[in-house]
Amino acid sequence: MDPLKRIAEAAGRLELAGAPRGYDALVLGDLAKKKKGAPVLFVARDEPHLTAFAEALAFFAPEVEAVRFPAWDCLPYDRMGPTPAVSAQRMAALYRLNARGEAKTPLIVATTAYAALQRVPPREVVAAAGYIAAAGNDVDMARLETYFAVNGYAKASTVTDRGEYAVRGGVVDAFPPAGEEPVRLDLFGDTLESIRAFDPLSQRSTRQLKTVEFLPVSEVLIDGKAVSRFRSGYLKAFGAAGEDPLYATVSEGGRRQGMEHWLPLFYQRLETLFDYLVPEALIALDHHAEGALDDRLAMVADYHDSRAEAAKGKGVTYRPLPVDALYLTREQWDAALKDRPVRQLSPFSNEGERVVDLGARPGRDFAPERAQDSVNLFEAAVAHAQARTKGGKRTLFASWSEGSSSRLGAMLGDHGLKRLQLVADWSQAKATDPKIPMRVVLPLEGGFETDTLAVISETDILGDRLARPRKKRRAANFIAEAGSLSPGDLVVHVDHGIGRYDGLKTLEVQQAPHDCLELIYFGDSKLYLPVENIDS
Repeated sequence: MDPLKRIAEAAGRLELAGAPRGYDALVLGDLAKKKKGAPVLFVARDEPHLTAFAEALAFFAPEVEAVRFPAWDCLPYDRMGPTPAVSAQRMAALYRLNARGEAKTPLIVATTAYAALQRVPPREVVAAAGYIAAAGNDVDMARLETYFAVNGYAKASTVTDRGEYAVRGGVVDAFPPAGEEPVRLDLFGDTLESIRAFDPLSQRSTRQLKTVEFLPVSEVLIDGKAVSRFRSGYLKAFGAAGEDPLYATVSEGGRRQGMEHWLPLFYQRLETLFDYLVPEALIALDHHAEGALDDRLAMVADYHDSRAEAAKGKGVTYRPLPVDALYLTREQWDAALKDRPVRQLSPFSNEGERVVDLGARPGRDFAPERAQDSVNLFEAAVAHAQARTKGGKRTLFASWSEGSSSRLGAMLGDHGLKRLQLVADWSQAKATDPKIPMRVVLPLEGGFETDTLAVISETDILGDRLARPRKKRRAANFIAEAGSLSPGDLVVHVDHGIGRYDGLKTLEVQQAPHDCLELIYFGDSKLYLPVENIDS
């Protein structure tokens, strides 16, 4: 039987041996094409490995739809919640899964162990959370504004960031969380005359659209029923609210930073990512995913216990919910995977009844050559590539960026590898004569080899990324440059936007003086920016 066919169709758990990083994306891309009726869920150990997988998948299978489901970018039981960008990405992923049912095209959902542990809003809530506006249709302005408020959009005077909206008479600007640009809805009375995307910096229209779909920016959807559920759930869990500002804010229908950590109180029940997948969906686990899962559960328990202990103190209003209200237990995780087709990836070779060895191995590491001054590193890399090409293997040199690929190609060319062709993706590489070595933009920490393919990463050769170091200005130099500014000059901060420079101030922080730029923002808000952090 074709190994891919067995992997796609076998019930229960299989170990996929011989699948080092990079090659796992190639294999899962092929599997997704075989399982058109159901998605593939890839569970990485952490965010860096998730990013690496997503980038490799974009190279090896650009035709496969990839949906990313990240974990919250905040600590468990924190006073800060996930950023709107992360919440929006999570809700967009859930909405996509919920709306599709069975996948009609190849689909891979990429997530982390930590993200898959987290409980999420129920499917019926997410299914009803979309809002589609189409040119020529009527728009109830009050309903649209209510939608923005319920789903976490922030009202702004000028829309520049995802999740913001502004209303000016018959014009509504909004930035859909999944969109590349904000959109401008022009209404004549109740009729939506036109939808135009626009540049958030210049505010100028860029293109005309027929429809636009809005999705939630937050996992907490606040309407009257949600507020009522929160109040009753809070009192049942913790008793009298006392001076808790969270309870007071939500009771008034408002939002408070970090409220996501009380997510269960807003819904009748929560579900998991697995509930959004059809039973036939194939679940692929990174080699260390379940080990990372155990570490995360231990960390979550520690944070909960610390909060619970602190809550006993006088005047402390942070009241944490039980761990299993927000996260799956290890037993629940095992139960969720028990009857599903699970594929455990491993970079090592192995044999056994429930093992499919895919035949890939980690590639050549040129560390011995790097350690010898008498050996020319690039000559060794060229000789290795030529030997692989003569042996019938398609040979790719993988770099982290176009610039580093160009520089690596020049170095290899100087040492004898004259025919080195740049290709955009795996399909183009397969269409190229295998006798010609190729260079590709494929961010890999290490390469791999199969019977027909050799991928050599720039990290294999150099031991590090081939990147130009970022030039940083010394703080003293910056102070000299800041001296050319005059109070009242406008400056732009990458995160906070345009502010008015009001001079250099020296502040004492932790008994040490720090030179800071004083920037004035709307409402006379002040930002003190330490000069030593200017380039960090």
